[in-house]
Amino acid sequence: MPIELFKIASNSVQLLRGQTVAAGPGKPAGPPAGPPDQRPGRPEHEEGVDVEDKPKSAVPRRYQVIFHNDDYTTMEFVILALMKFFHKNETESLHLMLTIHRKGAGVAGIYPRDIAETKVEQVTSFAREQGMPLLVTAEPE
Repeated sequence: MPIELFKIASNSVQLLRGQTVAAGPGKPAGPPAGPPDQRPGRPEHEEGVDVEDKPKSAVPRRYQVIFHNDDYTTMEFVILALMKFFHKNETESLHLMLTIHRKGAGVAGIYPRDIAETKVEQVTSFAREQGMPLLVTAEPE
C-alpha cells in the first residue's frame, strides 16, 4: 500500500496530488474515504488507459567470427591465433586453417554480438602487433 504524503493547511488536509479532505474541529484528518485501490484519481482506475504487453524477448542474434584468407599471413600464425583466442587444439586449428586457405574463409566460432566483436578486435590487434594483415570479421548467422 503506497504511503500518501499530506500537507496540513488551516482546517483541511490537502493531499500532494491536489485532493482535499475536510478536517473540521472534532474530525480527525485522514486520507480520503473508501478503499485505497478505488480512490478517484488513481491511474490504475482511469478509463481509457491502454496497457500494452511487452513482447517476449527473442533469442539474441548470434554472429560468426570469420577468418579470411590472404597471401601474406602465414599458416602458422593463423593456427596460433585459433589456439590462443578460440581455444582450439592443434588438430582443429590445422583443419580450420586449411579450410580457410582452400575456400577463402572459415568460421572460427559463433558467439553473441559483443563477444564476437571483442574476439575480432583481439585477433586483429594481435595480428597487427605481429605485422600480419589478417582480416577477421563478425557477421550475423
